[in-house]
Parts: sequence; structure tokens; C-alpha cells
Amino acid sequence: MDKHEQRLHAVAARRWKIAFILSAIMLVAYYGFILLVAADVGVIQNLLKAGTAIPAAGLGDQITLGIRLGDGLSVGILLGAMVIVFAWVLTTIYVNWANKVYDREIEDLSHLAR
Repeated sequence: MDKHEQRLHAVAARRWKIAFILSAIMLVAYYGFILLVAADVGVIQNLLKAGTAIPAAGLGDQITLGIRLGDGLSVGILLGAMVIVFAWVLTTIYVNWANKVYDREIEDLSHLAR
């Protein structure tokens, strides 16, 4: 294996590493939100200690993710939107890295291979 091929493998390995790390971060954020919605044991209410709750049949008189922050906005809706925005942020991070680092390295390697 020559020097250029080794560099190509190193660049590809770095790309996979970054993609894996960002994907793992996104999965933790998404499944953390889903588990929070599923469990809903008062975590948000203990953090906020404010707002009014939406009563729900069979779930007691308070649902913490249902705490209203304003008209049409609850903690659950806000956190769901934040997960979506977080996905956009991670995508932007990856695209910026790919454009600034990965593409330049691939271009350098393609010029050296000629």
C-alpha cells in the first residue's frame, strides 16, 4: 500500500469516525427525548417549578411535559422542536467539516495521484 492510499484510508476512517460520533449524539438526544416522554416522572416539573399542567385521564392531575409555557406551547412541544433544531445543528457541523476538511483532503489526494 503506497503513501497516497494510506492517506486515503486515514481520511475515510476519520470521516466514518465523525459520522459515527455525530450519529451517536443525535440518537442519544432523540431517544432521551422519547424516554422522557414515555417515563414522564416529574423531571421537567422539578427543573421548572412553574407553569400549569394539563390534566389527562388516568395519568393524575399533572403531566410534566404538558406544562404550559404560553398559548399553544408546552414543555414537550418545546423539547421536541429543540430535538429537531439539534439535528439541523449536527448536520451543519458535519457539512461544514466535510466542506472545509474532507473535500480539501480528497482533492489534494486526487491531485497527488495524477
